[in-house]
Amino acid sequence: MITRRLGKTGLEVSALSFGCIKLPKVDEKQAVAALRRAFDLGINFYDTARAYKDSEAKVGKAFAKMRDKVLLATKTTARERDAALSELETSLAELQTDYVDLWQLHSVSDEETFEKVMGPGGAIEAAFKAKDQGKTRHIGITIHRCHKTMVRAINSGVFETLMVAYSPLDQEGVGGEILSLAVQRDMGVIIMKPLSGGRLALPDSLASRPEGQLDPIVFGSLRYILSHDAVSAVIPGMSSVREVEENVKAAEAPLPMTEEERRELMREIGRLGGEFRYGQQCLRCGYCLPCPQGLNIPEIFRAADMFRNYPDNLKHMGVELYTSLEHGPDDCAECGECLEKCPAGLNIPEKLNEVRELFAAAVN
Repeated sequence: MITRRLGKTGLEVSALSFGCIKLPKVDEKQAVAALRRAFDLGINFYDTARAYKDSEAKVGKAFAKMRDKVLLATKTTARERDAALSELETSLAELQTDYVDLWQLHSVSDEETFEKVMGPGGAIEAAFKAKDQGKTRHIGITIHRCHKTMVRAINSGVFETLMVAYSPLDQEGVGGEILSLAVQRDMGVIIMKPLSGGRLALPDSLASRPEGQLDPIVFGSLRYILSHDAVSAVIPGMSSVREVEENVKAAEAPLPMTEEERRELMREIGRLGGEFRYGQQCLRCGYCLPCPQGLNIPEIFRAADMFRNYPDNLKHMGVELYTSLEHGPDDCAECGECLEKCPAGLNIPEKLNEVRELFAAAVN
């Protein structure tokens, strides 16, 4: 298992680490078996949260007698100092330890919440106190979708790590700017939801596949993320020994993935979208570019996805991205060049018309 430096924390973490969000779905015996098998295969970093039901307790059960051999991270959703400190005490008890290696402010995903946790009496004060007391070695933050909040968190200089969602299909506004800025500030970058919340897997994949046969989409998606130099660790949610063993194979494969491997992954995802779960959608692969009319087709579709899927208080981000683009759907000449290149088989001109109609009312 390769390790990578977790930014300014100086910790050396396994590039493929263990996301503990799925542990509440299985019994203690299965959870402990998966955690210990991960350790045997070289995984040393385990990320849980107070909000993950009994996940912390299962992690504590697995590693109580080998605390010095693993790196433990947990999170608090409390926004105020005293409530956050209370949550930390509960986390430490559940994890059967007197300190965590990383304590993160959990899902600080809009400007109002950021102001609250960073203001007087906010959770950041709890983090500073916990670090002073030796109850956490390092401080991090996790953010969904809100690009502006990501930039503010990085530039604050307060946090040592940033956890964001990133996958071949859904990057939640995490563009190259965010990752580059985090690296410039020497922050450790932890990637959650690498399989886009479970969408990037063949239907019933684990149950139906023969032992030893890997899911090409899971395997490729993890390699896609690990191929990014800015990524310190990726934390797929795991809950069984088999999941652990299969995911480790992705981290053991040669990196970075080749361009042909990347194209093959996009073809597999395109087939998945077309035949199985969620209908056809843009994969953001960029193979449709350059457009003769200058349209940035992936960004147009990303703006539409943001507007459709973000909560009401964040939909403006989709509108802002759409209106910032130099060329929009009205500039499409329906030349057909993109149709031949799209691995998902999208009727791009038709879908551009849908985007035009979507934003017609929003921008007028």
